[in-house]
Formats: sequence, C-alpha cells, structure tokens
Amino acid sequence: MLEKDLDTRFEEAVEIANTMTQAELPQDVQLRLYALYKQSTHGTIDNRIYPVYDLRNAFKMNAWMQISHLTQDECKELYVEAITSIANKK
Repeated sequence: MLEKDLDTRFEEAVEIANTMTQAELPQDVQLRLYALYKQSTHGTIDNRIYPVYDLRNAFKMNAWMQISHLTQDECKELYVEAITSIANKK
C-alpha cells in the first residue's frame, strides 16, 4: 500500500479540523493548531503584513512567531499528527 504524500495528509487533516468546534479544544491547543496551519500555508510570519490590533490576534501572532523556526513541511507533519491524535481521542 502506498503512503499518502504530505500535502494530501495535510489537506485531509484540515478537513477533519474543519469539522471540530472551538468548544472541543482547549485554547492552547487551538493556538498551536492555528500557528502550525499558518506556518504550513504562509511560511514565516511577517509582522509588517499582519498588524495586531487586539489581544486575541496578539495571542495568535505570538503562537505563530514561536514556531517560525520550523519549515512548512515540519509544520504540516506536526499539524497532521496533532489532528490525528485529537480525532483518535473522540
């Protein structure tokens, strides 16, 4: 059996994540998933493009900055692992 490529597994994980509600996940998990997703899809954050005007977005940007040293592929893999783990606990 052939293993699915990373992009396919990532897209499948995004589909699973889209079925989850915020109430199901603690806020720290939500922030981690947000950061992994943004780093996976946009690369390293550029503070000039993403200005922060409120506390909620400040937390999101901070989470993204904390993982900015990871590559997009590393983040995709971590995102897939996290979503798979959460989905398996249901």
